[in-house]
Amino acid sequence: MKSGHFLLSLAVLGLAAACGGEPPVPVAPAIPEATKIAEGSLEWAVAGSWRLEKERARDSYRHPIETLKFFGVKPSDTVVEIAPGGGWYTAILGPWLMKGGGHLYAANVDPEASEGARTNVDNYKAAFVDHPETYGDIKLTVGSRTSPGLAPDGSADAVLTFRNVHNWMAGGYADKIFADAFRALKPGGVLGVEEHRLPSARDQDLTASNGYVLESYVVQLAQDAGFVLEESSEINANPKDTADHPLGVWMLPPTLDKPKAGTPEAATYDEAKYKAIGESDRMTLRFRKPAAPAAAPATPPPG
Repeated sequence: MKSGHFLLSLAVLGLAAACGGEPPVPVAPAIPEATKIAEGSLEWAVAGSWRLEKERARDSYRHPIETLKFFGVKPSDTVVEIAPGGGWYTAILGPWLMKGGGHLYAANVDPEASEGARTNVDNYKAAFVDHPETYGDIKLTVGSRTSPGLAPDGSADAVLTFRNVHNWMAGGYADKIFADAFRALKPGGVLGVEEHRLPSARDQDLTASNGYVLESYVVQLAQDAGFVLEESSEINANPKDTADHPLGVWMLPPTLDKPKAGTPEAATYDEAKYKAIGESDRMTLRFRKPAAPAAAPATPPPG
């Protein structure tokens, strides 16, 4: 049941080793034996034995229960996850939606874009799509500059994305992805966005080369696509993160990128400093696709 996810974890661990190793992050507290969690609940999915220990260890930074509740996702929903990457949230959403009668679309990167993209999608498929007994019947789609759509138009109750807006900005198609999300949603559906947050006093690099994005910029992208900002949350805030790291957000856990030897940054680099900061400061925003206007009452025929 866990073989695919396990293979994926080996691939991710290999990448982490190449970038300097896994950071020591707080370990999520063990659930007491006496604690009863209702099967099929969100708490049950987060506590699931299919999740990797290194994923559980990040719960204290990523707050999956609080985040998904803030977005208002229900287990009976049809959900689109844009750019799920290694599947950190898929490992929670898949089993939860399967138990609740919901459905999950995974709008991955375009596997034709590069060999690395193809490998990422192949790993995701092996870890999750090929294990419907655990993760349900996940439908694979593509979210890219040229993809036709994230899911069938008007089919989704919620579209979610976690720390991906900067990648779309770098590729020059952020506006298209927000428009695609709007089309995929039913009237009244939710767009949930979590993204690394640039302090409001700073200027926005339109390619988001450091991985950070102004909250106001994300709001503008969503509003331009037709969404209404319903609420923002500080669930994933981290005041320790100043967002001014020489190599960008990737110097923080879990990546912990290091400066190359011989560079000016390497002379003063202190890994402990970045581990102490923890994962990035992030905005968490809930947008709503406006509900369809009520139909005008029929005009009675003349008497």
